[in-house]
Amino acid sequence: MRHTITLIPGDGIGLEVSQSVQEIITAAGVDIHWEEASARGQIDRRATDVMQSPAVQSILKNRVALKGPLATAVATGPPSLNVQLRKALDLFANVRPVKNLAGVTSRYQDVNVVLIRENTEDLYAGLEHEVVPGVVESLKIITERASTRIARFAFEYARTWGRRRIHAIHKANIMKMSDGLFLTSIRKVAEQYPDIEYKELIIDNACMQMVLNPHQFDMLLLTNLYGDIMSDLAAGLVGGLGVVPSGNIGDQVAIFEAVHGTAPDITGKGIANPTALLMSAIMMLRHIRERDAAQMIESALHEVYVRGAHLTRDVGGNAGTREFTQAVIASLKEQPSNVRAGTR
Repeated sequence: MRHTITLIPGDGIGLEVSQSVQEIITAAGVDIHWEEASARGQIDRRATDVMQSPAVQSILKNRVALKGPLATAVATGPPSLNVQLRKALDLFANVRPVKNLAGVTSRYQDVNVVLIRENTEDLYAGLEHEVVPGVVESLKIITERASTRIARFAFEYARTWGRRRIHAIHKANIMKMSDGLFLTSIRKVAEQYPDIEYKELIIDNACMQMVLNPHQFDMLLLTNLYGDIMSDLAAGLVGGLGVVPSGNIGDQVAIFEAVHGTAPDITGKGIANPTALLMSAIMMLRHIRERDAAQMIESALHEVYVRGAHLTRDVGGNAGTREFTQAVIASLKEQPSNVRAGTR
């Protein structure tokens, strides 16, 4: 089966890691027509309707996209393109699996936690204005609709993937109305899933508990800002953002992306690590029901890390992007022919 998928290479090292991932997916036997689109240009100009940008129109048509890292200016410049895409396409669920990758030095082993983050509202939505010079107001919006929707997504995800426990993360002891509504909405959904254990933790305690003992967690369910912070915290326990994937899921479309930076200091040097985008692509392949190919690529990637001979510099090796890519492809070809024969 042929798939048409939108590709947004992104900024900095985005083009290099995107090309690597395309080669590996092709080597796995998946037939994909990549429709490349830029998220820059029209989306950057605030006067332009985001929905009319070529990138958004391509994603709406194809329903699935793979995206490299996009730079966001700090304190100045236009709004984040990442946030604009999520809001424009109503990608309400951010899924961040965090799991150790063999061969990557990290503080803990056997970490296996999934963070589900509400992706469209809360403080992270960036609804800000200047009240008077020197006074800025930022709006924290929490709705019952969005909270219920993300809760239902999380509990369904738990059932689908065999997860047994969900912690809702909040600060309802202080923000009794906003985070309180988030919790109240989740509790109502949790009652419909008696097979899934449901617990709650205050955000500051949750961060401490994650650092002390990440193995106590199975799934975390969070509002937008808490989810952004804790997902990066969790990634740091297994080696950083360069070795974890991310998916933004909506009712109609999905974007799978690398969440690390654009690394302008190494752009064009051929030493970028494609692992995060490749792992996101593996999530994408499972989403489009190319499960056999996803498993093949995941096994090949793990084999390269276990062997350790062709790792990039950020994970302790000396290989360049090209060498790493070829090693994954070689590992793919080493798999039994009966495994390589099927891609679904």
